[in-house]
Amino acid sequence: MVIRSENIRGALLMMGAMCAYTINDAFMKVAASEIPLYQAIMVRGFGAVICLVIMCRLMGQLRFDLSGSDWRLIILRSASETAGTYFFLTALMNMPIANLSAIMQVLPLSVALAAALFLKEPLGWRRLTAIFVGFAGVLLIVQPGGADFNSFSIYALITVVCVTFRDLTVRRMSRTVPPMLVALMAAIGVTSLGLIGSLFDGLQPLSGTAGLQLAGAMVFLIFGYIFSVTAMQSGEIGFVAPFRYTSLVVALILGVVVFDDWPNTLTLIGASIVVATGLFTLYRETRLRVRQTIIPDRIR
Repeated sequence: MVIRSENIRGALLMMGAMCAYTINDAFMKVAASEIPLYQAIMVRGFGAVICLVIMCRLMGQLRFDLSGSDWRLIILRSASETAGTYFFLTALMNMPIANLSAIMQVLPLSVALAAALFLKEPLGWRRLTAIFVGFAGVLLIVQPGGADFNSFSIYALITVVCVTFRDLTVRRMSRTVPPMLVALMAAIGVTSLGLIGSLFDGLQPLSGTAGLQLAGAMVFLIFGYIFSVTAMQSGEIGFVAPFRYTSLVVALILGVVVFDDWPNTLTLIGASIVVATGLFTLYRETRLRVRQTIIPDRIR
């Protein structure tokens, strides 16, 4: 029997978003080794904005008749996305992608707890325990005080705050707000960051290789935008958030294959723990859905 629910849909979308975002990060890390970071953000952003405008038009999501409350939330989300991009990419250029991704895995904890505190979303003790166990796994990966923990780790933690706020704003939006429009506004904000930064950082000639890398980053960024917005509009944050751990698995693979960063034993143990917590959460949701389906049938 196939179990369908908003939670499972949100989890799958979150997994897709994390895969897309992490592959985008890898493209950006490689491209920014050849050209200035702000130029890379600007070039990638222009392409993303153009594509998203076309997609919005074709899908009928380029709407301006939203309520004032929704527009304020969209602007707040775009601002937090822009700030998070600055801190994240600055950290990415100065530390291994797997280490940065590991620090970012505190997001399921911060988002789920923030949703429970501020949005009154349910968060059962089993889910909460799974999240804390996953956080313990993240600590094994980060290894505070170790050689790989540097000042740019603080940038990653600031990114966590920005992304937590970003995701909570999505939950306050009306369900009728088009995800593609939200993604477009975020892309405009991030592109503006690249444009302003390039005025001070300067520009360099763009090689064909760097152009292809930025094109790849643009494609995966668009998917990441769309999937992440839709994921946060689906299901409960307490269930969906732990599936951000997917990015850690992808980052570890890319770190080894692309950047020759081989994780140590503690990192692998921590990665196994955080993956296990995500699988446990999915198992719990499936069991609950089956129980809710069977019990009413028995009553009837």
